[in-house]
Amino acid sequence: MKLIAYPEGNQVVIRVDDDGKGINPEVILKKAIEKGLVTEKEAEKLEPQDIIMLIFKPGFSTAEKVTDVSGRGVGMDVVRTRIESLGGNISVQSKVGEGSSFIIRLPLTLAIIQALLIGLDKEIYAIPLSSIEETISLSPEDIKTIQDKEVILLRGNVLPVIRLGEMLEAQSSQVEDEQSLYVVVVKTGQRRAGLMVDTLIGQQEIVIKSLGKLLNGYKQFAGATILGDGRVALILDVASLL
Repeated sequence: MKLIAYPEGNQVVIRVDDDGKGINPEVILKKAIEKGLVTEKEAEKLEPQDIIMLIFKPGFSTAEKVTDVSGRGVGMDVVRTRIESLGGNISVQSKVGEGSSFIIRLPLTLAIIQALLIGLDKEIYAIPLSSIEETISLSPEDIKTIQDKEVILLRGNVLPVIRLGEMLEAQSSQVEDEQSLYVVVVKTGQRRAGLMVDTLIGQQEIVIKSLGKLLNGYKQFAGATILGDGRVALILDVASLL
């Protein structure tokens, strides 16, 4: 086993490499179905990487017996919850027979971050720069549909598109006949997607403030910040959105 840590942009990456047997997606999926974490219909649509991430589901365990230290299905769930509470994310890379790598990304500072401010109608949201690859402008004709999902072709790669206004159940002033649509390309772990927004406001250093206990259930938000004009902007948790 190896433990490696290094800086990457505004984040610190902690990588744990295990040279064991690796994670078998077939075993994980079978256990997840047995425990009712996914249905057989849902399982048919899951990619191997999605199946591996099921190990972080509350209640998931492959242990045959429940003991004081294993089998209760709380270990990996607690790890992920704690990391996300710090503004970070965890991803897994694994090959059967070769081993697994757990990659943890945490912000270098848990109080102040660089963020891109975006607009959805009259609301302002902040996306951490550490999760952003680039911003692009495209036309409505560039958006295609594959298996009922909207995608774009970006430098030869198919990229899923998320209409952020619909996901957040927020109003959007964007209309399909506009000449330019704004997309923020984000990445967390091995996942990438394009977030469609109304406007790109600009980069800003912001102070993260807790949402408090009343809003703990909204995992798509990592916190909030108060802008210079006194308005409140919610900070998006990209890992939860994807």
